[in-house]
Amino acid sequence: MNSPQPARMHAFVKGRVQGVGFRFFAMQAAWSHEICGWVRNRSNGDVEVLAEGNREALDALLEELKRGPSSASVQDVNVEWLPFQGEFTSFDPRETV
Repeated sequence: MNSPQPARMHAFVKGRVQGVGFRFFAMQAAWSHEICGWVRNRSNGDVEVLAEGNREALDALLEELKRGPSSASVQDVNVEWLPFQGEFTSFDPRETV
């Protein structure tokens, strides 16, 4: 049996994703999958997520980000997979950029 492989995911969620509780939704999803990192709004209307954890958990988080909360309308999620860095110990909101 293979052990879970750590990974890092950088995602930009597009659509009606601000002002609808998306960051809180992303935080709850990350916490439930024991993922560390952060989420923030971007001035262009996107939500940005940088997350680290095992690849299976990140895949599950990605599926939740694609769905979003019922109040959101996700049009697309652009994802870049990166090497795990072990940079985070929690999953938190960050200031808008």
